[in-house]
Amino acid sequence: MSWFADLLGPFRGFAVTLRQAGKKPVTRRYPAEKRAKPDRFHGRHVLNRYPDGMEKCIGCELCAGVCPADCIYVRGQDNPKDDPVSPGERFGFVYEINMLRCIFCAMCVEACPTEAITMTHLFEMSVTNREDAIYTKDELLVDRDGTPNHSQPAGPLIDLNELRIGDGWMRATSPSGRMEYEGVVAWTPSARTGDLPAEIGQSVPTPVVEPDAEPDGV
Repeated sequence: MSWFADLLGPFRGFAVTLRQAGKKPVTRRYPAEKRAKPDRFHGRHVLNRYPDGMEKCIGCELCAGVCPADCIYVRGQDNPKDDPVSPGERFGFVYEINMLRCIFCAMCVEACPTEAITMTHLFEMSVTNREDAIYTKDELLVDRDGTPNHSQPAGPLIDLNELRIGDGWMRATSPSGRMEYEGVVAWTPSARTGDLPAEIGQSVPTPVVEPDAEPDGV
């Protein structure tokens, strides 16, 4: 019967395939069907402006110093006295992020003292050469009206509207769950997102403890 076993040998490999053929697929038809992203999703970075158009970045280089992947390069410069770029004494004259090295940990967002750099929901980024993966200030900085910039055109994979969505990670973690921050707006407005909502859901309802019933005859 060894010849019969040898004959069935090539067909045994299809056993798993045949068992799975009638089951419902677990994959999504990407990119037509995309997974919903949570508020704390870490996507492509943006450099924000204040509603009046001034840049939030003050060129302090804290984001570059805290980056564990060493993918951020910042060079600050003194603000022109007659036409300041940012409210501070300095502004980010050069700002670059190497997306090939970035691990999207968002430590730069946490370190930024002015909320200049935040992360959006856009993650579909593909390039044909390594130089295009280095995003410069021209691509990272939003326009004066808050419109984000991107080096690649919109398409079935790239939804540029996702560049306007984000900052949920920053809002969710800043108060550290302390209930005294509930209802308090703790973040400066942005030309891209406008006024951010106040923190909610920090307080925990105090459980009601019923007093012990007094014994009879007291």
